[in-house]
Amino acid sequence: MYRCLLCAALIAFCPALASAEPTPMTTVPGTGPTLSAALSPELRQKAESSIVAGLKYLERQQDPDGGWSDSYRPAVTAIVARAFAQNKEYGPRHPVVRRAVEYILKFQQSDGGIYERENNLANYQTSVALTLLADLDLPEYKGQIARAQAFLTKLQFDDEESIDQDNNWYGGAGYNSAKRPDLSNTQMMLEALHESGLPADHPVYQKALTFVSRCQMNAATNDQPFASRGSDGGFIYSPNAGGESKASQGLFEIGTPRQSYGTMTYAGFKSMLYCGVERDDPRIKACLEWIRNNYTLEVNPGMPDRDSKDGLYYYYHVFARALHVWGEPTVVDAKGQEHNWRSDLCQELLSMQRKDGSWSNDARRWLESDSNYATALSVTSMQIALGK
Repeated sequence: MYRCLLCAALIAFCPALASAEPTPMTTVPGTGPTLSAALSPELRQKAESSIVAGLKYLERQQDPDGGWSDSYRPAVTAIVARAFAQNKEYGPRHPVVRRAVEYILKFQQSDGGIYERENNLANYQTSVALTLLADLDLPEYKGQIARAQAFLTKLQFDDEESIDQDNNWYGGAGYNSAKRPDLSNTQMMLEALHESGLPADHPVYQKALTFVSRCQMNAATNDQPFASRGSDGGFIYSPNAGGESKASQGLFEIGTPRQSYGTMTYAGFKSMLYCGVERDDPRIKACLEWIRNNYTLEVNPGMPDRDSKDGLYYYYHVFARALHVWGEPTVVDAKGQEHNWRSDLCQELLSMQRKDGSWSNDARRWLESDSNYATALSVTSMQIALGK
């Protein structure tokens, strides 16, 4: 159920946003975004050293076949390989990366997808693998990229599956061609397609926007009944079956609010930006208000206290991706305090790194106790913070 919370990456601005005027992430009178919020030289050096230590740990863990970990191997391998490819000491043609790519491409199926058939995670695994191949930017993978891209566009629920716009599955993506859609899988599909060069005017984006908007707790813009209960601007996991949130005590609490939470809110935020939503759109403004009210890196905000560390590294990852795409160097919280989010993220990750260079979550949910997966997410999150 929770497998799709393994996440891959978004990096750049959507072309549709390139000319948009910036909107400060604050409603405090007279407060605007800081023009620059650079890391101190000392913190940057510590972060660079931390990344090197993390990569050295991961290099030691690579299996002879080029892969990493025992679970969801093509996807975890792609996430790890991306951390190496983005580092100047390794790069896309380094033997560590080359062996990983050769391993991943063994899983490309006749339909163009890159996945393990037995796990029914076609969208998740293909999205992560496609994002890696696109980032490598090497001509020899052009054919594999095109096939994977075409495969993902066919997985989206729309009229071809007799799903019309009134159906809350419309525009979303799930684990495979039959499994109900969710925001995590949908944002992964969007980032993979965007990173691999799918034109901004492709219909897949506007279809996806319909689904993403239905995951937002915002009664003014969401036509789903559950959105009127707890309309705080944050996002939940899926509008399926009356609204599903991994932060709620149960999936179907009749008459009670669905709990929005950090991972899905930042995932929804960046997905809307990639779908070309204007910066002054009510959906964006509502999401920014949630971010202001819930800014923290100590926990995955919105999760119940007992689960507050669940999905923490995934939260850091989408936090970094989304704020990078947004482009503002600081966040002003509800109390008027300005935060250099890049600095905050680096300091938090530095405090959590283990002596051997790895990271791991004691909260085992969503695979985060796997040190290969958690370390790769941490390294790539810090790379974003450093502007890599």
